[in-house]
Amino acid sequence: MNPLLIDLDGVLRINNRPAPNVKEFLDFITDRKINACIVSNSTLSTSEDVYEFFKFFGIETKIPIMTASSAAAIYAKQNYKHVAVYCEERVKRIFYEILDYKNPEAVIIGDYGKRWDFKTMNEIFVHVFNGADLIAMQKNRYWETAADGILLDAGPFVTAIEYATNKQATLIGKPSPFYFHAALKILGYQKDEKFMMIGDDLETDIKGAQELGSKAMLIYTGKTKYPLSQAVKTKPDFEAMNLADAMKILGLLD
Repeated sequence: MNPLLIDLDGVLRINNRPAPNVKEFLDFITDRKINACIVSNSTLSTSEDVYEFFKFFGIETKIPIMTASSAAAIYAKQNYKHVAVYCEERVKRIFYEILDYKNPEAVIIGDYGKRWDFKTMNEIFVHVFNGADLIAMQKNRYWETAADGILLDAGPFVTAIEYATNKQATLIGKPSPFYFHAALKILGYQKDEKFMMIGDDLETDIKGAQELGSKAMLIYTGKTKYPLSQAVKTKPDFEAMNLADAMKILGLLD
C-alpha cells in the first residue's frame, strides 16, 4: 500500500478531543504495518505537543507527527540566522535560537489568535517592505472551535501582507508540495512517491494531494459537511463518514 498521510484536526482530533475510534484507527495502521505520518496545518502545536495530547487521553502511538510549525522551524533554521515569528508563545520556543525582531531576514506567520491588531500587522509590513522574506506556516482561510464557531485563520492576514508589499509568501503547510514532500521524507520516500491523504479539507488536503498525482480520502468529521455539494469542483477519490469507515476503505485497498 502507498504511504498514508493523515490530517490531525477534523480527523484524529475534534474540538480538542480524540475523534471516536481514534485508538482503534491508530492501532489498525500499526498492526497493518502501513507507513503513515500524521500531518497538521496547526500552528498552535508542535509535534511534541501532539504526542502529549494523545498521551493525556491514554493513547500511545509511534506514528511520526509533523505540524506546520515544526516544519517551519526546520525550514527557517536551514535557511536563516535571524527571523521574526508571529505565533502562539508556546510554539515560538522552537525558533528561540534564531529569533530577532529588529533585523529579521524573514518574517514567519502562524496562528496569532485574537492578538491580531494594526500595530502587529504594520510591524510585519515594515519588515517585509524593507526586504525580509515572508513565510506562512499555513494559509488556511478559517477554522472552527466549539467555543467561538468559525474564526479567521492565518491565511487572510498573510494575504493582506502579500497585497501591501507586492511579495508572495513562501508557504510551508498544506497544500504546499514542500509539506507533503517533507512528510514523505520522514517516512523514507522520495518526493515523487504517490501517497494516500486522509483529510477533512477539500482544498488543503484533497486538492493538495491530487495535484501531486496522489489519492485522497475525504472524511466528514471536520470542516466539510456531508453530503458534498454537486457544485464543488474538487472530488475526493474516497469518502468516509468517520474513522470506522476509513478503516474499512483502507482494509479493502491493502
